[in-house]
Amino acid sequence: MPFRPSVPSAPEIPLSLRGFLRAVRTNALTMWPASAYRQDMSVSTFFGRMNVLLNTPDAIHHVLVGEPGNYRRSPASIRILRPITGEGLLLSEGDDWKLQRRTIAPALAPRVMPMLAQHIASATERAIARLHQQVGEPIDLLATMQTLALDIAGRSMFSLEMDMYGAPMRRMLTEYAGRYSKPHLLDMLLPASIRSPRDFGRMRFKRRWMGLIETILAVRMATPQPDVPRDLFDLLRAARDPETGAGFSTEQLRDQVATLILAGHETTAVTLFWALLTLAEAPEEQEWLAEEAASVTIDTENPFGSVPQLVRTRAVVNETLRLFPPAFTVVREAIVKDRIGDLDLPPRSIVFIAPWVLHRHHALWQDPDLFCPARFMPGQPPPARFAFMPFGAGPRICVGAQFAMTEAILVLAAIAGQFRVTRADTRPVLPVGIVTTQPDYAAPVRFLPR
Repeated sequence: MPFRPSVPSAPEIPLSLRGFLRAVRTNALTMWPASAYRQDMSVSTFFGRMNVLLNTPDAIHHVLVGEPGNYRRSPASIRILRPITGEGLLLSEGDDWKLQRRTIAPALAPRVMPMLAQHIASATERAIARLHQQVGEPIDLLATMQTLALDIAGRSMFSLEMDMYGAPMRRMLTEYAGRYSKPHLLDMLLPASIRSPRDFGRMRFKRRWMGLIETILAVRMATPQPDVPRDLFDLLRAARDPETGAGFSTEQLRDQVATLILAGHETTAVTLFWALLTLAEAPEEQEWLAEEAASVTIDTENPFGSVPQLVRTRAVVNETLRLFPPAFTVVREAIVKDRIGDLDLPPRSIVFIAPWVLHRHHALWQDPDLFCPARFMPGQPPPARFAFMPFGAGPRICVGAQFAMTEAILVLAAIAGQFRVTRADTRPVLPVGIVTTQPDYAAPVRFLPR
């Protein structure tokens, strides 16, 4: 029977300025009114600056693919992300971004996936062994998935189990999310080159965070570089720009590692959380997934080779990404005057492309609020172009999208094949948009052996 996940209520009318500021600080998923889920475009003003939410493929194509050079990241997103990612691929612009993208892309190419999948499988096997020791106990699902995803990130990046570094990393990431990730008014109004009062705290955090990354790098740099790459760090250390032959400096390498750890573990952790939580509420779908997992033997030597057989699992991951996109909004600032359809955009206009809205838009999806993985099964019509974009779109589409999908599919299949997941309480879990799409509380679940 189709399941409708709980979501925060959308306001009936567009928010006032005070309401908008409250929403972006408490739950950004509530800043769009109910009408936005049916309109092609929503336009408002913010301190004299135009704000536009785009919901049509042509308009989204124009911003992300057609004329991406007319736009840049908003000052608020730069302030929030720079202390935790440095000047890595996520925030770089122009020629610097092109150089980084050319250099880093081969490290996450399809040919590398079999090696990375082995790290995914070994970390998952370790996590499942821990779950077997906690059978029937209420377990913090989000913390469990974050620990697993961070272990996978550590193994994939450094061939290291993250026992020594995982706890301080999680503490610092939790601190940052709670204290520094919520935008304030000055964060949105001031140019990124002028520090807001909160930027000083963010800079102090950055020194500690990058110091931890540098400590891990020092351990890894002390080991000889092998002839055959073992992990992403070996690939990044050996990476060269195909046009110039330049590699990453130590500081650039640190920033790329920080970016990949943040983007590579937090987004997958929340995806796995929402997938398992939703399956606990949709037991019939969970049983179908378990049957598929039982029918596929995942080769420990080549777990990546099993991914194409996990068709239903992929559909569940895609439906989870549709309903709970980790990156719930893409924000761009117009650099120059532009025109989108019949709308003239002045410079400094803010453009929102919100997967949270787009993936639930009534003109683009049938029964958009229902959890229905069957819509992504073979034989079903594919989503309209730019109607489904959990990893972004255009030149800046997530370079690690295939790795993220591989990780989510292999982990979900492994867990579903061995455990039946049930809720340990009955309180509805509401998604909250703060950096990523988080739950509003640590929902406990039970893992019962099959």
